[in-house]
Amino acid sequence: METLYFFIDNLDVIFERTVQHVAIVGVAITLAILTGVPIGIAITLNKRAADIVLYIAAIIVTIPSIALFGLMIPVLSLIGQGVGYLPAAIAVLLYSQLPIIRNTYTAISNVDPALREAARGLGMTPMQRLRRVEIPLAIPVVMAGVRIAVVMNIGITAIAAYIGAGGLGVFISRGISQTDPRQLITGAIMVSVLAIAADFALMWAQKKLSPPSSSKPQGAH
Repeated sequence: METLYFFIDNLDVIFERTVQHVAIVGVAITLAILTGVPIGIAITLNKRAADIVLYIAAIIVTIPSIALFGLMIPVLSLIGQGVGYLPAAIAVLLYSQLPIIRNTYTAISNVDPALREAARGLGMTPMQRLRRVEIPLAIPVVMAGVRIAVVMNIGITAIAAYIGAGGLGVFISRGISQTDPRQLITGAIMVSVLAIAADFALMWAQKKLSPPSSSKPQGAH
């Protein structure tokens, strides 16, 4: 009951921390999509480049988040941004690259060759095929990668509280340092609820963005 009373008494602070959390993840994921999707498309043209890019992205994901934050502090301190919002957003951006690039690469690579040939037969240029055929067919798989990145990084962003980035992780860090289970439980529950809500919202968006039919390219009869 004490946790419930704490939650009710601090609704305004919880809302503020939630907005901070969403701001970090939202901006970073948007940038990750704007960079990761083009990279994923580009590496479909070269298998060796694809292997290198995916390997590098996989290595980044294996770096513990607290270590990555620590590595960025001296680098970003050169511009006066060693702690706070910027290193947190950069970390989320980096961690988001692998699922987005990999899913984009896989989706574009696995487009049915027959659909590509049909598009060529309609006189489409490579860019038109990409825009009208390949990307629409790839959207469900790309969105699945985005969902993975968002859910994963909502949790990682909680650790960013230790470098002054704010967010819901503040409740967790203070709960640990002050031995206060109310704050710890509040932070943990809110991070979980936010991750679940984001996953359901993106699943809805994925269904809306998915093409109604994947059987033929646009314009084919």
